[in-house]
Amino acid sequence: MSTESSAQAPTAALLIIGNEILSGRTQDANLIFIAKYLGGIGVRLREVRVVPDDEAEIVAAVNALRARYTYLFTTGGIGPTHDDITSECIAKAFGVPLIQHPEARRRLEAHYADSGLLNEARLRMANTPKGAVLIDNPVSTAPGFQIGNVFVMAGVPSIMQAMLTGLGDRLAGGPPVLSRTVVCAVPEGTLAAGLGAVQAEFPDVDIGSYPAFRLGQISTSLVLRGTDPVRLDAAAERVAALVTDLGGTPEIAAG
Repeated sequence: MSTESSAQAPTAALLIIGNEILSGRTQDANLIFIAKYLGGIGVRLREVRVVPDDEAEIVAAVNALRARYTYLFTTGGIGPTHDDITSECIAKAFGVPLIQHPEARRRLEAHYADSGLLNEARLRMANTPKGAVLIDNPVSTAPGFQIGNVFVMAGVPSIMQAMLTGLGDRLAGGPPVLSRTVVCAVPEGTLAAGLGAVQAEFPDVDIGSYPAFRLGQISTSLVLRGTDPVRLDAAAERVAALVTDLGGTPEIAAG
């Protein structure tokens, strides 16, 4: 069970683009980093979608998500190959032409100056929608870009992380999201009714229940998330008391 703790906080969606993700050939490694980073600056990641390298699907998803959330982040599809179509799709979503960004080209020319490897394929990485602002790439030079509330980043994890953490004051956040975890050996079904009562008492705290089997034993992690540390600690104590009342031994940890 879960409830959104702060309706006024900035929200975000993540659009993961790539046939390789949907085929299972590549495992996405960006979601966890993005969710934790955004939570740390007080932006709630509310939705994640995965779409193939298909123009119509990318355009539709971009327009739906950018209208619904404060920010939209995309990963993947801005490389030099034929199936890297994200830049074109973002331009179509915004109804603006795709151009070769002069500063992006300059950066690529400088990066490849001594290698002779700059070709038409690599120059595709300088293409952005008209009016876009570049997102720096300190790892491999080829930039991402921002247009409106949409931030277009690489799919390679090390590059994506450098791009995201370099956005600085472009993202207006809120209070950081804090968390507490109560671990116990009480089954979810036994906890359900009492946990619902605690959630009703603390509507400003998100409470999630996550069961597992560890060393052949039932284990339930009760994760509480919120922005007010006093309310968060109070809710965690109530959950711990519930576990104790049900014959369990709670263990409380931050994070």
